[in-house]
Amino acid sequence: MVFGLAIYYVNRERNFMLDKKKKEEIIKKYRTHKSDTGSSEVQIAILSAEIDELTKHLKKHKKDHSSRRGLIKKVIQRKRLLRYLEKENQDSFNKLCKKLGIKMTPLTTLEDEEDFIRTESEDEMTEEAPAEEE
Repeated sequence: MVFGLAIYYVNRERNFMLDKKKKEEIIKKYRTHKSDTGSSEVQIAILSAEIDELTKHLKKHKKDHSSRRGLIKKVIQRKRLLRYLEKENQDSFNKLCKKLGIKMTPLTTLEDEEDFIRTESEDEMTEEAPAEEE
């Protein structure tokens, strides 16, 4: 009997995944059409909910490094999906970020900075070094 209680306690404590009902609610809220379950918007919303749950868990269990690693993976995956959505559908990206409260630097701003850095380094390379006096 004691062994069965220990397994129940561990499973109850480490349940980070969204349960079926929460996941269905998120899908209904963020779907783009009636049979949509896998669009970028839905995937991002599900990842955001999982990130929130993992964050709450890690505030309580600060030394749970394996869960922290999983959290980082989820954050990176969400960021990739957001960048994809931003490239494909700017309006949907803006609406979703507003709904979920996600703050991201727009991709166009990042591209402008990269161009600025490239032109600045090219200018430095083309400048002639002053002639040395003998």
